[in-house]
Amino acid sequence: MLIREGKLKDAKAITDCLLLAMEEITYQFIGKEDADLAWEFLHTLVQQEGNQYSYNHTWVLEEEGEVLATALIYDGGKLHELRKPVEKLIKEKYHIEFNPEDETQYGEYYIDCIAVKSNQQGRGLGTKILNHLIEEYIVKRAQVLGLLVDMDNPKAKKLYERLGFQFVNERYFMGRQMDHMQIKPALI
Repeated sequence: MLIREGKLKDAKAITDCLLLAMEEITYQFIGKEDADLAWEFLHTLVQQEGNQYSYNHTWVLEEEGEVLATALIYDGGKLHELRKPVEKLIKEKYHIEFNPEDETQYGEYYIDCIAVKSNQQGRGLGTKILNHLIEEYIVKRAQVLGLLVDMDNPKAKKLYERLGFQFVNERYFMGRQMDHMQIKPALI
């Protein structure tokens, strides 16, 4: 099992994983519940650099050459810059205004999502990627990691707490109430 930075050649597998974690929010972005359109939308962004969903903001977990899971992470201070191409695509292709709340902020690397292929869930792969991110960003780079967890998902919150994440504040994102959690180098 190998965890490495995502590459353009991984775009299809990354898109497949991300859609598992982001299906509902992607439908909100494009304005309709259409799995094919949602996949196409995400795939367009995953293949491009310079946006928050780009392959170059991912880590992938692969086994025997197959991507089984991915994590999407970027510098929270660059959110507005990284969001501009997403907003442009949504306005031009789907004719929808795009102005969601800020899910992250300056001073943290934001874990936008972690996704594991359906047939690989229950193997602890999400936890393996989280542990890798903690090692890479907290231990090696001395950065703060942040994430949002849905208040309706106490199981995920307990996992994050067990790994060292702490509650910072509440946030609303895309109509959902979330807990903003962080882990800092001083806490390791």
